[in-house]
Amino acid sequence: MFFVFEGPDGSGKSTQMALFAEWLRGRGLDVVLCRDPGSTALGEAIRQLLLNPAGAPIGRRSEMLLYMAARAQMVDEVIAPALAAGKAVVSDRYLLANLVYQGYGRGLDLETIRSIGVVATAGCLPDLSLVLDLPAAAAAARLQRPLDRMERESEQFREAVRAGYLELARQNPEGIRVIDAGRPVEVVHQDVRQAALAVLERADNSRASADRKRRP
Repeated sequence: MFFVFEGPDGSGKSTQMALFAEWLRGRGLDVVLCRDPGSTALGEAIRQLLLNPAGAPIGRRSEMLLYMAARAQMVDEVIAPALAAGKAVVSDRYLLANLVYQGYGRGLDLETIRSIGVVATAGCLPDLSLVLDLPAAAAAARLQRPLDRMERESEQFREAVRAGYLELARQNPEGIRVIDAGRPVEVVHQDVRQAALAVLERADNSRASADRKRRP
């Protein structure tokens, strides 16, 4: 099973991922955590290029392709092997982030991003994306640290990103669930668990069916 946490910086992704991973482990699952971009030597190097506010200017197409390159490496080194071994993968961002940041935010064509994403991920897509939703100003107010290059974007850009998340969730309510991140941590966690239960139940039913077919 493959779960992705999405949403703006400041929405509580790290906290909710940690709680979710602990809950999955409590259900007997082996959990692999990763972040996009990152989680591999190449991915972390690309992450530094992308997020360093003092780095060289990056065009919007180059930016999108750099994210894709980091993701391709992460799929090959981390995600695909973990899934093949029967582990649960929980990622901080994935392809959906490209669609909203470079599509809705930067204005690149969504279908072009999707097409490149299919190549970059080798078709490895999440079972569920959980979007922690928070208004741009509220999310920014939570960041009590130096901001990276993407976090320094305008509120208009960040609101366009938020609108992208909400629109894509509206188009795909089964694969993308929006959760109000402005509430207490435990309340948000309860909603995350509830959203994930359907995926876990489908996986359990699939395994049970496969076991029945193997019986003599």
